[in-house]
Amino acid sequence: MTKLVVFLGLLFISVVFASCSNNIENEEYNPQIDYDYTVDIVEQVYYGENVYMYEAELQPSTGRIFLYGEQHASIPTMNRQLEIWGDYYNDYEMRHLFIEAPYFTAQLLNLWMQADDDAILYLLYEDWQGSLKHNPHTLVFYRTIKQDFPETIFHGTDIGHQSHSTGQRFLRYLNDNGLNDTESYRLTRESIAQFQHFQREGSHAVRAYYKPLNFIREFDSLGNQDVMAIHGNAHVVFGDFMGYYGVPTMATTLRERYGDALQTFDMTHYALMREPYHIETIMVNGVDFEASYFGNDGARFSNIVGREFWRLENAYEYFSDNPLTGNVLPFDNFPMLVEVGQVFVLDLHFDDDTVLRQFFRASGHIWNNRLSTQEFTP
Repeated sequence: MTKLVVFLGLLFISVVFASCSNNIENEEYNPQIDYDYTVDIVEQVYYGENVYMYEAELQPSTGRIFLYGEQHASIPTMNRQLEIWGDYYNDYEMRHLFIEAPYFTAQLLNLWMQADDDAILYLLYEDWQGSLKHNPHTLVFYRTIKQDFPETIFHGTDIGHQSHSTGQRFLRYLNDNGLNDTESYRLTRESIAQFQHFQREGSHAVRAYYKPLNFIREFDSLGNQDVMAIHGNAHVVFGDFMGYYGVPTMATTLRERYGDALQTFDMTHYALMREPYHIETIMVNGVDFEASYFGNDGARFSNIVGREFWRLENAYEYFSDNPLTGNVLPFDNFPMLVEVGQVFVLDLHFDDDTVLRQFFRASGHIWNNRLSTQEFTP
């Protein structure tokens, strides 16, 4: 059985970083990744082993996890997260903040927390181009943490997004400072290998398997510390992940390992739009409907590069008997409040510039323990 080695080097790495030169220039550095090691872990999960059954060097942490599900890039959500972290930090002396970012990104953020300027943060922000993190308020979010909660320690538990920029930069930093035989170096390579596997398979099921493994490693290394964690809400609900049957969400796996020590919170309502951008008319089957437009969410997954949303006003009765396709879309995917008895139009934009129009109605259907709209044929 492959042993999942628990990360023990956070304190060691922080001490070494403080004593080494801050050489993190953006140079290409591409050591050979031990790809087979990472694949072996996932293949065991595919064949039915529970991730929490892996042999580990530490017992499950006795701390608590306060896991918050968000809709990404929402300014009201980020502002509320800062308030919540401030309460945990000041009133409960919590210091460990788990974020939906790769291991090496969190380590660079920890370096930046000790730096006198924002050079590292700006490099990270440049690397985030093309993602929802490339949002000016993201800079405000992290600067506020550095200023108001300076002892915060970041933990990244996602696969190695930005491997060719941030990942390579951090490997260069470690190599230049003689740290290529450390846990931090190994975990960076492992994070990059996870992303390579994700790219090769082209399936978010791969990412859904790795995220709880990474979370467990980081959390158990803390022993008895309470943590706050911020992730996309799809990872925070319970059940299967985004329609992949038999692929549990991160929250489901964590609940099985830690029980009631895990508490989850849905923050998606902070991001919901109250008013549409504008009102227009959409014709369906020769009938004109008033349509409230709620914009493009910029979602990127698989070959999708954006989703546009409309609500067809007073249209439910007209479409209530139309045949269903079998596809569903949970309420928390929409940028506005969804109520039973409403109809929605969704345009999926693909990276080849094609657009697919879909129609959904909210009839109170429950899918995977989540209120969900159902696609229908107009």
